[in-house]
Amino acid sequence: MEEAIAARLKPFVISSNDALEFKFIRKVEDLEDDSTTFKPDMSHQVFGDCETLFGYKDLNVKLYYTAGSLETYLGMTYSEKVNKLICEDVEPDEVLQKISEKLAPNVHENIDTFVKSLSKDENFKPAGELIYSFSIDDNFQIRTFEVYKADMSYKNFKEYHLRLQTFLLWHVDAANFIDIDDDQWHYFNMFERYKTEGDSVRYATIGFATVYQYYAYPHHTRPRISQVLVLPPFQNIGLGSHLLRAIYREYINRKEVKDITVEDPSDDFQRLRDYVDATNCSTLSSYAKYNLREGFNKLMASEAREKFKINKKQARRVYEILRLRATDLSNDFEYRDYRLDVKKRLNIPYKREQNDLKKLEAALKTNDKRPGVSLPIQEQRMQILDKEYRALEEEYKKVIKRLDKTSD
Repeated sequence: MEEAIAARLKPFVISSNDALEFKFIRKVEDLEDDSTTFKPDMSHQVFGDCETLFGYKDLNVKLYYTAGSLETYLGMTYSEKVNKLICEDVEPDEVLQKISEKLAPNVHENIDTFVKSLSKDENFKPAGELIYSFSIDDNFQIRTFEVYKADMSYKNFKEYHLRLQTFLLWHVDAANFIDIDDDQWHYFNMFERYKTEGDSVRYATIGFATVYQYYAYPHHTRPRISQVLVLPPFQNIGLGSHLLRAIYREYINRKEVKDITVEDPSDDFQRLRDYVDATNCSTLSSYAKYNLREGFNKLMASEAREKFKINKKQARRVYEILRLRATDLSNDFEYRDYRLDVKKRLNIPYKREQNDLKKLEAALKTNDKRPGVSLPIQEQRMQILDKEYRALEEEYKKVIKRLDKTSD
């Protein structure tokens, strides 16, 4: 009996990632254009760890945004709703309510009113100061992009940001909305500047970043990049590196800025940061090929900080990337010398831990309260270190591949 009920209920269970569809609408025709649809990377921050929805057959949840001002439509369709008698009074999920709780106010529930709101994009202009612009050749189409720096004092920016930040829920794990009442936040927003068939200029939202201004003794600041997101339809065409360059351009010439840091970078963002920093540092004399072979030094750290506000830890990482790029991997001696240099750096935390454990062991023996603390076997430590190095080298090679591609 239970198996029969489970079989009948199965069509009413769907992955929330599959059920959701997003669109950025530039013109009415985009509503029916499947090529404009994209999916969330995750949905557990809205629907729970299982990322499943129950109660509807052929469920399709639509979350649409006008391309510029991000006017929002939320609706759903389904072919059949579960019969309560079959599932012993278990209610279908309140899908729209769960999403609405996360969205900014004034969401359109009617598609016709949403379509009418498209007219707002005719007069939409990005809030803030234009700080960076560039063009790219995307499959023989020249596209122009602009980055604006804003804060909550700009008209209508608060409402815009509240709509924009909700994309973090679907595309950044462990995302948190920032405190918009804290004036230490800076906002960097990227837009595509394009023309309609009628030759009028429009702006489409592409991505954003938030940066917090931390105090650094005695009279400096230390900007920390917190959130960075290029929206899915615009990824993999090099826009992320331009967004990061725009942020750098804002801070690197300010004397009060000590260095620029990043809060808990994802692997993808760390790779992006490595690429931009390595590109910048490769122009410095201290990072010249003949200097790289001599090892990391204070001049590299100071020049990276002075010219590009790169902190010492990241400057060392960039050195390792550029040195690997300059290393002849077919030369056993040269390659071995590089591996030892990196492993020596990777082993520093272990050495500190080892010294601490030896001190603890000596103290415990002196007090004779319990047996001594055993240290890891040296051979086992070497295996762990080698594994750590190999993983790091693979990450470095991904950055080098991109550096080589852009230098051709």
